[in-house]
Amino acid sequence: MNAPLPAVRLLVCGNADRGDDGAALSAVAHFLPRLEDAIRHRIEVRRCAQLDPTDLIDVPHDQVCIVVDTVVGIEAGTVVMMPLAELAAGEHGISPRSSHALPISQVLGIAAAIRGELPGGTFVGIGGRRFGFGGRRSRAVTSGMRDFERATEGEVRRLASAALVAGPGGHPGV
Repeated sequence: MNAPLPAVRLLVCGNADRGDDGAALSAVAHFLPRLEDAIRHRIEVRRCAQLDPTDLIDVPHDQVCIVVDTVVGIEAGTVVMMPLAELAAGEHGISPRSSHALPISQVLGIAAAIRGELPGGTFVGIGGRRFGFGGRRSRAVTSGMRDFERATEGEVRRLASAALVAGPGGHPGV
C-alpha cells in the first residue's frame, strides 16, 4: 500500500532570529508533533523565509495551501485568518512580513497568473511589533502565541481531514 499524497502544503514563513518574525516557525514546531499520523501524512511542510511566487506556483491542483506568517497592519498579538483569494485582493490592510520583496497582492497575483489560478487555501497570521535581530519576541506576540497555534493547527486539521474524507487524491476544498 502506498502512502497517501499530501493534500495540504503548509508554507511556514519568517526568520527565527528576527524577533516576532519567527512566530510561525515556533507555532508550527509546537503543534506538528501533536498531530495524528493520518493528518501529518497528508501535509507537506515547507519552510520559506521569504514568501515568493514560486512557493505557490508549483502547488499541485489537487492540493491546497496554508501560508503561516507574522503580519503588520493589525494589533500585535492579534490572529487573522482569511482565504488566500481575499489576501490577494489586498483590501484588508495587512502585510505579511515574509513578502517584503514584493507586496503580497503581487506575490499572489504572479502565482495566479503563471498557474492559471491561485491555489485554494488559507492565510493564518499574527500581528507583530518587534522585527529586529535577535530571537526575543514582543510581549504581545508571546501572549497571542497560543491563539496563533490553535488557529493554525485547526486549519491544518480541517483541510487535511477533508482530504481524508475525500479519499486518495481528493481535493480538500476550502
